Amino acid sequence: MASKYAFNSALRELRFHLCQTADHSAAARSFLMKSYPTMKKHNPSTPILIREASGTEPKVWARFEFGKEKMLPLNGLDEKAIESQVTELVQTSI
Repeated sequence: MASKYAFNSALRELRFHLCQTADHSAAARSFLMKSYPTMKKHNPSTPILIREASGTEPKVWARFEFGKEKMLPLNGLDEKAIESQVTELVQTSI
């Protein structure tokens, strides 16, 4: 699981947006509960932010060097698909 979350050196921040009450964010929340400790352990200097607000669609944002950002929607995905999306995102270079 460690190599799966080896962040690209250009990644400056990983940010998750979720709804604290809606069911459409349940898979993303579950993914974070399981994966956050591993991601943080292997990338201690990279901020991993979790933002919850009512009515928010689940999304993940990656901010890279020079202020470039990439967003992926997580709505309708199960935990396995979210894991795949996040893994691809953190290893991407823009």
